[in-house]
Amino acid sequence: MTELWLITVCVFGAVVFGVEAGYWLVFHRRRINKTLDRRLELSRGLDPAAPSNALRGEPGFLDSAHPALRNLNDLLAQTGLRPDRNMLLLAILALSVLLFFGWAQVLGYGLTAIAAAVLSAFLLLFLFFRSMRQRRIARFAELLPESIDVIVRAVRVGYPLPLALDLVAREMPNPIGSEFKAASDEIAFGQDVRTAIENLYRRVGQEDLLFLIVAINVQYQTGGNLAEILSRLTRLIRQRARLRLKISALSAEGRVSALVLSVLPFILFAGISLISPGYFAEVRNHPLVVPALIYAAISLLVGNIVMYRMVNFKF
Repeated sequence: MTELWLITVCVFGAVVFGVEAGYWLVFHRRRINKTLDRRLELSRGLDPAAPSNALRGEPGFLDSAHPALRNLNDLLAQTGLRPDRNMLLLAILALSVLLFFGWAQVLGYGLTAIAAAVLSAFLLLFLFFRSMRQRRIARFAELLPESIDVIVRAVRVGYPLPLALDLVAREMPNPIGSEFKAASDEIAFGQDVRTAIENLYRRVGQEDLLFLIVAINVQYQTGGNLAEILSRLTRLIRQRARLRLKISALSAEGRVSALVLSVLPFILFAGISLISPGYFAEVRNHPLVVPALIYAAISLLVGNIVMYRMVNFKF
């Protein structure tokens, strides 16, 4: 049984990697060429907003006006990974199959194990994308004050704001350079500056960008010294960053405690199963096993939510 399980996993992994390699060699390159051709065709059109809309829609995953799907689309775009729909579905399928073998050892082979595997696959992918989004936003927040300083210096020497944004795109590293480059391209294709900055916030999701949007909107509507406004904004963002680091240091103990309490039951189960494989065999088919596991999962989820609210603050 063990050898058959290992052979099945190896064959499945080989098939998945083979399909992925074929996709990257053939279909992904074809998709890139089609995207470039579509952008070139739109850039020759008469409507100046059409190319900018096309550029803005490229990173999307789900084109829908529904709020939930739109939030999911923004989440995927803010990771910076630009996931393909077919590859994402293939990843969910592969994870579901792999997790099915794990859940089958606990719940037995049946619909319950299949449902648990599918839900676990969706949860793991969501946590992965959320982690990538947070890392990208943290890197963006780290570079944002320096980027605003570049805009301030450019405006003070006489650059218009669109050229100052393009200067940031050329001088700053990713992810801030690529996102400001996309905003600069939208402006070059006819989009106004305020809308381009709002689209930048939607693609990134970093909260401090809201201050930049407000500053630019106020300057465009009422006038004023944009360089002085942005200079004070830079100081504000740096003070918020220092406060955020201080809060993170004070709440580090709570986050580590939540992590340890969350993974400890799984570590104990894996260790006991490894030392004594037949330890849980007597109660595996007991009718109270499934309700007990459901209660444990709900308790673990509620505990994590409570501890998350205790160590995360909005300011």
